[in-house]
Amino acid sequence: MEANTRSTGRLPAAFLTPGSSSFMDFLGEHSPELLPGNRPLPPVQGAIEAPHGTTIVAVTFPGGVVLAGDRRATMGNVIAQRDIEKVFPADEYSAVGIAGTAGIAVEMVKLFQLELEHFEKVEGTVLSLEGKANRLSTMIRGNLGMAMQGLAVVPLFAGWDVDREKGRIFSYDVTGGRSEERGYAVTGSGSMFARGALKKLYREDLTEEQAATAVLQALYDAADDDSATGGPDLARRIFPIVTSITEDGFKRFSEAEVADLARAIHERRLEEPDGPRAGLL
Repeated sequence: MEANTRSTGRLPAAFLTPGSSSFMDFLGEHSPELLPGNRPLPPVQGAIEAPHGTTIVAVTFPGGVVLAGDRRATMGNVIAQRDIEKVFPADEYSAVGIAGTAGIAVEMVKLFQLELEHFEKVEGTVLSLEGKANRLSTMIRGNLGMAMQGLAVVPLFAGWDVDREKGRIFSYDVTGGRSEERGYAVTGSGSMFARGALKKLYREDLTEEQAATAVLQALYDAADDDSATGGPDLARRIFPIVTSITEDGFKRFSEAEVADLARAIHERRLEEPDGPRAGLL
C-alpha cells in the first residue's frame, strides 16, 4: 500500500490527520465531487422540472425567534407534495428554512448540520451565530453553478445569539450574499404576500405564542394569493412547521399546538376572510 493511503484500522491516514475545522474544506480536498455544487448535470433543453418549496417566514420576539414554513412543494403547475418539511434544526441554537429546489436544499441542510457538528468536535467549542451564518453563505455560493441552471436554494437562517442574548435572522440571495433582517423576514414565492402581512402584524413586544400566530397569519395570506404556497389543510390535518429558538435551544411546536392556532385563525377568517385589520394610525 502506498504511503499516502496507509491507514490505521480501516480509515486512510489523511482522514486521521488534524486539519481544517471545516468539514466542507475537508470534503473538497478529498472528495470534491460529493459537494452538491460540484456535481455535473446532464445536458437538457428547456426548463428543468424539479420540486420547489416555499414559503418561509421568521419573526423575532424578546425571548428569541420563530421560524416557520408551509408544507407544499410544487413542480410547475402541479402540487408535487403536500406535506414536505422545510424547517430544520441546524444545531442546538439555530435553524434553517429552505426555499427553492427541494432536493438540493435538503441535501445542503444536512451538509450544513454536519459542518457545524464537525467544527464543534474539532475545535471543542460552538461556532458563533455570525460564524454559522457565514458558513451557510459559503455553501450557497458553492451552489451558484446549479443556481444559474435553475436549481437555486435561497434559505432563511435564524438562531439565538448566546453572546448578544437575542434572536437573529439572516436572509440570502442565490450568490450567497447575506443580510441580517430586523424584526421579521420572508423568502420563497409567497414572500411578497407574507411580508405584507407581517408589516401590519409585527410588534417588538410579541410573546412566543403571538409570534407563532403572526407567522401562521402570514403563511395564510401567502397561500391566499400564491398558488405555490400551501395553507393549513384542515381536511388532511396538514399544518405548517413552526419552530422557535430561545436561550433554551431549538424547539418545534407540536402538531396539536399548531393545529389549535391554525383552527383559531381559520374560524376567525370565516368572518374576516382577509385577516386581521390594522389601524389607520
